[in-house]
Amino acid sequence: MKRNIFFKTVLVIAVISSLSGCKKFLDQVPDDRQTIDDVFKKRSESEKYLAGVYDYIKSNSDWNTANSPWEGLSDEIDITYNDYPTFAMNTGNWDKNRGDYNYWTHYYQGIRRASYFMQRIPENLEIQPELMTQYIAEARVLRAYFYSSILAQYGPFIVLPETVISPDADISIFSIPRSSYDECVNYIIAELEKAIPDLPPGRGSVIDYGRMKRATALAIKSRTLLYAASPLFNGNATYANFKNPDGKILISQIFDVNKWKRAADAAKELIDLPDYSLYREVDPITGLKVYESLKGIFIKAWNSEVIFSRYTKSDDKLGSYDQNGTPYVLGGWSSWGPTQTAVDAYFMANGLPKDDPNSQYTEIGFTNTATAQYAAGTSNMYVGREPRFYNAITFNLSKWINNSSNNSGGTGSAPITIQMYNGGNSGQYNGRNWSRTGYCVRKHVNPNSKVGSNGNIADRPEVLFRLGEIYLNYAEALNEYNPGNPDIKKYINMIRERAGIPQYGAGAGFVPEPADPDAWRVAIRRERRVELAFECHRYFDVRRWKIADQTDGGPFYGMDVNATTTAAFTKRTVFETRVFLPRNYLWNILPSELNKNKNLVGNPGW
Repeated sequence: MKRNIFFKTVLVIAVISSLSGCKKFLDQVPDDRQTIDDVFKKRSESEKYLAGVYDYIKSNSDWNTANSPWEGLSDEIDITYNDYPTFAMNTGNWDKNRGDYNYWTHYYQGIRRASYFMQRIPENLEIQPELMTQYIAEARVLRAYFYSSILAQYGPFIVLPETVISPDADISIFSIPRSSYDECVNYIIAELEKAIPDLPPGRGSVIDYGRMKRATALAIKSRTLLYAASPLFNGNATYANFKNPDGKILISQIFDVNKWKRAADAAKELIDLPDYSLYREVDPITGLKVYESLKGIFIKAWNSEVIFSRYTKSDDKLGSYDQNGTPYVLGGWSSWGPTQTAVDAYFMANGLPKDDPNSQYTEIGFTNTATAQYAAGTSNMYVGREPRFYNAITFNLSKWINNSSNNSGGTGSAPITIQMYNGGNSGQYNGRNWSRTGYCVRKHVNPNSKVGSNGNIADRPEVLFRLGEIYLNYAEALNEYNPGNPDIKKYINMIRERAGIPQYGAGAGFVPEPADPDAWRVAIRRERRVELAFECHRYFDVRRWKIADQTDGGPFYGMDVNATTTAAFTKRTVFETRVFLPRNYLWNILPSELNKNKNLVGNPGW
């Protein structure tokens, strides 16, 4: 079957998020212009409508503004600029009226548009039945994804009826109470399972990479069931009084270990698909190229690890990674600063966490040896760390990663050494583009990008689901449901092997295997924190694990950015004191939404 030109040009080459959506088709229009009925008679217009539904997938790449709060509100990152909402929210200025990052209405608009498309697309006689079935399945997965996004942010949601109704209709006409959390999960899973047989089974060709496939649906299923099995939603007694007006309890008070089994099974179903594998670059002589593999996950378009991604052009939001993660000396803003706890989470090169007595970690003294990653004089706290650390963190006296032509010294020059202390080339100065923690995120920065006034941002997709996450989902769920299963170690070790650190096992060249399920839980969470760092998982992980009250409040540390020398700079210093309240486990639903629906209850504490 010939693939349609629309998705080739819009869903892959063009930027999905640049579309204006489909509201223009739903407004009142003169008789000589297109009507909504015309949209569902013409194939090209129906496909544009579906592309507009895809447009409701939110990007997670811009952490500064109203686009994505998940990093700025986590314990991984400080957003340098205090005039952005995350600063106020982290320091306690967050009440029920705060509308920043409130996506309740946004996702319900996407849900209604997906439903409307599913109901009306059968009217289009220009679309062949097989392709129409696929389009309906895509819209169904999109709708399930939007519901899952509401579930992750707000908890239990309202399941809208399937009735054909204008997507622009006010949701207040429904006046429906929230379903219980478990009912919401079961609805999402049922929708995904209904769609899966009608979706393309493999990765497909490049013109299809920006579309929903079976693997995407399974990835959404895996994440949804993992969250549902976690302590916040699986027998959480603190939500005993979280009820609808009729007394219906919205979070189950009974722990169910089978929820972990469902999560494990869902992850394994995706893992067993033949078309996906961890991204690895291998030299035929020297073997695995660790740094290239770690970087390539995000800059090698549509690689084997990517399950779903948004294609973006250089002028879209993905340039935020490069601009905010590049140090000031190279024209960047140095403005996304990893916290000291995020830095401390990385393992040592010997595969042990830094707090292990045998890790060889020290904060005493400075090295006299330069490497490809750092200059002589670097603090020993950054010496002997694992490759993921050097791939993800810019620290004082680290060497920059960009191609030599992108360094200020010009083509062929040595890599720039980044100075993060006060008065250093990327440290505190009288402007505002410097990190308050003394670190910058380099994980997502494309080495082929050049920022600044004459910059050139490299195109690449934004990765929203990747196989590494699914391996970690599987190991975590399996440890809770079937501890001792050899697959736990197998898939964690696959992650560690690609990261270039010793695996768990016995004997020389291995690190000691965790002794019991509790120790494995600690190890899996540590691995997840490092492997998925700065990918917008941490915010949700600490909440579903019900530990955010321990991780997201109190003093937050970085280096002493006021210091004017390397020696004085290397001192743990509080840059911010954050406030976390129990209500912050779930997001506030705005009073304007609650006022529309008398049966809609707000989240606890708001």
